[in-house]
Amino acid sequence: MELLDFPGSDDEEAVARGPLRRHALWLVGITALGVGLGWGTSLFRVGPEEYGLPSAAPGVVWPYLCVWIATGLAVATALRAAASRVPVYAPGRIAAFLTLLGTRLSLGWRPDAPALGALVAAAIMAAAVWCVLALRSGTRSGEHTS
Repeated sequence: MELLDFPGSDDEEAVARGPLRRHALWLVGITALGVGLGWGTSLFRVGPEEYGLPSAAPGVVWPYLCVWIATGLAVATALRAAASRVPVYAPGRIAAFLTLLGTRLSLGWRPDAPALGALVAAAIMAAAVWCVLALRSGTRSGEHTS
């Protein structure tokens, strides 16, 4: 039995249907993956000192992790909601990547609240644009189901 009831689940794009608990597990799993990978990659420097991302700055990491857990859940929820209506290309990869990137950048540079808010807004806007594009293409091709 498949984990999710996707018609043609071997495709990259499929309408995500199934019980609410499966959607919730997907949201938590994708968010944990993104935040975990972002935190893990922040523990070392990527590339040379002049060009690479800095490793995690000293200090408390929990406020940044909490922000990106909430942001990751919001991004994954938006993408999953769109995927439950029309086929969305790689919603899990997009949500995990946006969460990973935000977590990695936040832990490397420890931005102040306005800069952190801008990173969060950028991640949510990117997910919203991805959803709008999928919803528009789904309604044009007649795949939209209410």
